[in-house]
Amino acid sequence: MDVREIYARCSAGFTERVRTIERAWDAPTPLPGWDVRTLVHHLVHEERWTPPLLGGATIEEVGDRFDGDLLGPDPVATIEEAAAAALAAVEADGALERTVHLSFGDRPGREYVLQLAADHLVHTWDLARALGADETLDPEVCAEVLDWFRVDTEALYQRIGEIGPRVEWPGDDAQAELLGRFGRTP
Repeated sequence: MDVREIYARCSAGFTERVRTIERAWDAPTPLPGWDVRTLVHHLVHEERWTPPLLGGATIEEVGDRFDGDLLGPDPVATIEEAAAAALAAVEADGALERTVHLSFGDRPGREYVLQLAADHLVHTWDLARALGADETLDPEVCAEVLDWFRVDTEALYQRIGEIGPRVEWPGDDAQAELLGRFGRTP
């Protein structure tokens, strides 16, 4: 599956779940200390960073322009706009071939887009769990992200403290394995 399609499906899945929140913005998520609003803010923050980073900017060049409350009075409209801008950056000519300057080192654009997709995918599950909604994720995308994650990325994420310890997963299920590798209890 094309990396751009993986990202688009993961981003769309998260945005779809955000549209169902209604009044549950302060509901706790599976992430310690994070409520639904904090989780959505995290993804908006990530999406705001995507265009400049895929455009070649460094962390220092982006600076603090995305600090503070990014959600404003209409978080759903904000996520929709931020998601559209990030998707446009992902789909731009040459985006996957560029070098992206991240806090833990330079990475190919393709790798960065897969990191973003994985974050959207796993946080879609977090959001569903917080809302008491259907936790089923796109099975094709789960399999693709799992294949990418289990090769080299899980060790990197463990080393830089991006994920907690593995949680055992039941059976032979890509979604459960992916969530377990990200430290979630499937």
